[in-house]
Amino acid sequence: MKILLLPKYGSAVAAGFPSAADDFLENSLDLNQHLIRHPAATYLARAQGNSMTGRGIFDGDTLVVDRAIEPQHGNIVIAALDGELTCKILDKHKQQLVAANPKIKPIAVTENSELIIEGVVIHSIRHHVRLS
Repeated sequence: MKILLLPKYGSAVAAGFPSAADDFLENSLDLNQHLIRHPAATYLARAQGNSMTGRGIFDGDTLVVDRAIEPQHGNIVIAALDGELTCKILDKHKQQLVAANPKIKPIAVTENSELIIEGVVIHSIRHHVRLS
């Protein structure tokens, strides 16, 4: 895997009113090191739909998914439920997969359901401009 180091500004960038920012770069940021804890167990997936907007995941976002993390109650997971992949919040108490959108009903996981947790979503990457 090729490592690409990107420059990182030493100060925060104002998201409100502009400020007098430092004109220097602090150091480099390795995105692999920043986003991936378990390289052999990590993969990327593309979010589709609007069921997770309440957790900041939007249609077209890239999800960083880690299979090495034990899924916990409340984690955002990629789950295969009866062979269908979905990105939802894991509710172990009520045994269901919950959307982060009140317009979408939770999905019950019954005794007859086949549920496989494919990994825990550890980051989402928002694409503000599609480059192709």
